[in-house]
Amino acid sequence: MMKIGFIGLGNVGGKLAGSLLRNGYDLTVRDLNQEIARPFLDNGAKWGESPKQMAENVELIITCLPNPSASAAVIEADDGVLAGISKGKIWAEMSTTDEEEVKRLGSKVNVMGGEALDCPVSGGCHRAATGNISIFVGGERSSFEKILTVMKVLGRRILHTGALGSASVLKVMTNYLATANLVTLCEALTTAKKAGMDLSTTYEAIRISSGNSFVHETESQVILNGSRDINFTMDLVLKDISLFQNIAERNGVPLEVSPLLIDIFKDGEERFGSREWSPNIVRRLEEACDTQVLAPGFPAEMVDNEPELSGAEVVART
Repeated sequence: MMKIGFIGLGNVGGKLAGSLLRNGYDLTVRDLNQEIARPFLDNGAKWGESPKQMAENVELIITCLPNPSASAAVIEADDGVLAGISKGKIWAEMSTTDEEEVKRLGSKVNVMGGEALDCPVSGGCHRAATGNISIFVGGERSSFEKILTVMKVLGRRILHTGALGSASVLKVMTNYLATANLVTLCEALTTAKKAGMDLSTTYEAIRISSGNSFVHETESQVILNGSRDINFTMDLVLKDISLFQNIAERNGVPLEVSPLLIDIFKDGEERFGSREWSPNIVRRLEEACDTQVLAPGFPAEMVDNEPELSGAEVVART
């Protein structure tokens, strides 16, 4: 088994690192908040004194951080990953980040003899906890094959997307689609409430219809519960959809819906705070309509009840 270093034990990273530890990997962890690492250390993980020291001592170093600037700091600091990485070692960027930035950092890793991959995940924090998540992997096919066994522990469906940076493009695209779906569901549920519809019945009508989606089956439930806890915050949504907008602008695509979504979430941040749960964007409509989008019997948070199974590579059609 590979020796692995994992930096960033937040909402997603902590769950991914937990899968590695649970499956017997020699794991070294690091986070700005050492207390977050305590459960991992208590269960056999080692503490990384610095990204440099971790890169020196492991074969695969994974970063899962909240934004591109955090990744850059971990990679490029004096005691960062670049200071310790060497020939044959692999950096896997599992953060949701910018295509151009991961290419920039990846080229620096290559100069030091290392290999770079971008490996963002998709499918919800609750699924990351059980390895039932999708992983996009961009980079050289040879590097992808070296870590495929590890990816099969972390995720259920693994897609090699092409060159370094391609996975990050697809990741922010899928997050953009999920955000658009969340906003339209907020509008649909609020309209149904004001039209006098029972919201439990409305939920089921959407679920069994052509309007159903993964977002409905997860985020609509915590909206109706009132917790709005999907383990993802408004600032992260705004970061992701802004990254998608940047890609479109770089490539001359005149998007119409994307700027509206950015404005909606900027307004949500101003009203409710950047660390508010993203499904609480529905509050904009609740307040405008003097109503509450709530129904009994829905869970406060999502839990994945599927058994933990080994993942498999998804192969694109040719």
